[in-house]
Amino acid sequence: MEKQFFIAVIGAGPAGLFGARELASHGVRVALFNRDIKAGGLAEYGIYPVKHTMKEGLRKQFRQALELAEIDYYGNVVVGVNGDMTLDNIRAMGFDAVLVTAGAQGTKSLNLPGEDTEGVYHAKDVVYHYNKLPPFSQRKFRFGKRGAIIGAGNVMVDIARHLINFQKAEEVTAVVRRGPGEVNFTKDEMKHLITYLDLDEFEREMARVRPALDAIQQDPEIGRHKVLDALSKADPKTDNAKFHFDFLASPTAMYGENGLLTKLEVEENILVMKDGKPAAKGTGVKRTLDVDTVIFAIGDKVDESFGLPTEWGEFKKNQEPKFPVEGVSYESPIEGVFVGGWSRKASEGLVGYARRDGVNAAKAILHYLETKSPADASPEAVTEKIRSLPKPVILKDDLKRLEAVEAEEAKKRGLEEFKFANNEEMLQAMGLIETA
Repeated sequence: MEKQFFIAVIGAGPAGLFGARELASHGVRVALFNRDIKAGGLAEYGIYPVKHTMKEGLRKQFRQALELAEIDYYGNVVVGVNGDMTLDNIRAMGFDAVLVTAGAQGTKSLNLPGEDTEGVYHAKDVVYHYNKLPPFSQRKFRFGKRGAIIGAGNVMVDIARHLINFQKAEEVTAVVRRGPGEVNFTKDEMKHLITYLDLDEFEREMARVRPALDAIQQDPEIGRHKVLDALSKADPKTDNAKFHFDFLASPTAMYGENGLLTKLEVEENILVMKDGKPAAKGTGVKRTLDVDTVIFAIGDKVDESFGLPTEWGEFKKNQEPKFPVEGVSYESPIEGVFVGGWSRKASEGLVGYARRDGVNAAKAILHYLETKSPADASPEAVTEKIRSLPKPVILKDDLKRLEAVEAEEAKKRGLEEFKFANNEEMLQAMGLIETA
């Protein structure tokens, strides 16, 4: 019997699942390792909870990938220096190559005074919390009535919606380093939030920042359109809350009383052109906003304790790749170890981007395999090794059982979707641990 190439894929988000599917479609055997019990990554735990149709469409595609006989799934296995297994442990199993699609599990920090005050959070922690990803689902958050979100992308919009619609915040402010012309959310996302925007106040804010826009000869209509074009498709208002923009402002410190956040300090900026693009430049003028919570939606970085060399919050890539795809390097400095999705470029794009990047990373591996003969890694030996871990390891059949139980629970409760909020409940539902 002809030997089959055998690849380890670490991370079962969109990049990992579609990368694994691409490899399997070329007859390659894949061992897919996942930190979480469920597959899906940010497609499962990062998309706004009420987008049921989008999530179910993606889950259907993920199920189809996992149904392929060439793909073995090992969930609830943390790979990293402090995990259940290290990257070196996996490489020692004799795989022909390793594809790392573990996302960007770290959070960027600005190292500002007061970051450890209760009420100051990172966007990813909040998103994981409301999407019920253990252990974030059990964490307690203090949101209060007045929230400030640092950032102006789709994640900011999602979190503002959550604060208004589910946490009953009365006032939410997006603190934006640059001007209205540089906001980065889409009209399709903003339509869910725009109805809470105080339009009179928005026009006053536009008038306030006008001199900074004039200084770089930017037409204020650019920013006005980016923000207000969503009005024509606005969702109806369901809560009595207000949303604001605070442009040309960078956070400098958080202040609290008795350990609880009360104020956000910002520095006012002007705009300058840098490499042909508007950039923020501090003026030294500072002011404070009264807030109960500050959430940083400024992007993510890779996990430095994963086991690959990092630089500037990303895993290092081979700058002179032997197997580039569309001119992009998917090769880490370690031969036979490739990176894709957010593990290659943190916080870049949405699910469609991750999918394409995972597929391209798989193509780079297929080119690499053309230079090799299959090694002697055994799927059976890998399964035996993984199942010897001192914890339940989730296989494909377990996932199917969990899905069936959650679907039944949703039906019973009259919900579109039901999710167990902690690992213990999921393991009990699959029959992998006894009910307490």
